[in-house]
Amino acid sequence: QLQLVESGGGLVQPGGSLRLSCAASGFTLDYYDIGWFRQAPGKEREGVSCINSSDGTTYHFLDSVKGRFTISRDNAKNSVYLQMNNLKPEDTGVYYCAADPTFGYGGNCQYRGYDYWGQGTQVTVSS
Repeated sequence: QLQLVESGGGLVQPGGSLRLSCAASGFTLDYYDIGWFRQAPGKEREGVSCINSSDGTTYHFLDSVKGRFTISRDNAKNSVYLQMNNLKPEDTGVYYCAADPTFGYGGNCQYRGYDYWGQGTQVTVSS
């Protein structure tokens, strides 16, 4: 059974940091592009960042997270991470990781329709 499990969310003050983890089970992430998405209350889900499986190139969907968020992957641990620094109240939401198979053909993670999703982890930025 293919499964993604996010962890690392919580309550943090503005300016604080969190590191989200996304662990895969039932499959290996080597040939999957991975994206992090978030959904704030009352808003649609939006892409945050993604990372290619082929070359490790990373992208940010949101200008607001550039310079603050870093996505990385550790294929040996079958996991992907989202390091979030200088958090702001507008970063509050449920964060999801998602995976999409590349079948070894590479491509750009920004343009994928992600097939597999985790259950999400809550991030709340508040004083």
